[in-house]
Amino acid sequence: MSNAIAINDPEFDTEVIQASQPVLVYFWAAWCGPCRLMSPVINWAAENYSDRLKVVKMEVDPNQVTVKQYQVEGVPALRLFQGSQLIASSEGAIAKPKLISFLDPHLN
Repeated sequence: MSNAIAINDPEFDTEVIQASQPVLVYFWAAWCGPCRLMSPVINWAAENYSDRLKVVKMEVDPNQVTVKQYQVEGVPALRLFQGSQLIASSEGAIAKPKLISFLDPHLN
């Protein structure tokens, strides 16, 4: 079973910007109730999209550089990258069907 990979500020460039495939970044916090609801959906995406998408998770409190750079206003938040380009973003908890409709238009 594939789960989202936990990363931090120093790893962001290597794991996201230089990735060879699109990357979904899931911003979360330990104190965030909706984040606990989203975690299984994010892990589902990591499992089911593993052939065409890399999924990483980043805790917001210890990673303020990336949070500020990509204007994460609240958690949970999603940012979808293709290379160095931010191609889609979402804030707030979303269910699996909405996550699918968020991802599918950007993936081949």
